[in-house]
Amino acid sequence: MITAYDITLARPAHALEIAQLSRDAIEYGLPWRWTQGRVMKSIRDAATNVVVARRDGELLGFAIMKYGEDEAHVLLFAVRATQRRGGLGSALLAWLEATAGIAGIRTIRLEARAGNAGARAFYLRHGFVESGLSPGYYEGSEDGVRMVKHLG
Repeated sequence: MITAYDITLARPAHALEIAQLSRDAIEYGLPWRWTQGRVMKSIRDAATNVVVARRDGELLGFAIMKYGEDEAHVLLFAVRATQRRGGLGSALLAWLEATAGIAGIRTIRLEARAGNAGARAFYLRHGFVESGLSPGYYEGSEDGVRMVKHLG
């Protein structure tokens, strides 16, 4: 299958674009925490995968996942609004799951904004289950829904 984008590990040169997309797609209405410097640290962290989806040099989406001993945590996951519902998010998530499986990880966890019905539905469609609520998780302004997926 030929895709209209490439999914690769992020390089330091991608840090600013990733930070800007995080601010616009994830951190809207919140203080900007995932700055270029913080993203750069994640790119350089051996226990973290930062993956980007690009087409013709343009960042279409990204994900950041940190590995623990037996589980991984998706810290950030975003697809540009203009690129949603075309399979890109599913491809990014499949990349994360395949990489986790290769690393021997059997559980992936993440949080989604309680009010982000689209994101929650996306993760549910991909086999995640809601495992709890974290009141005020997003800077006290919105609850976070904890989600988990056990890999086969």
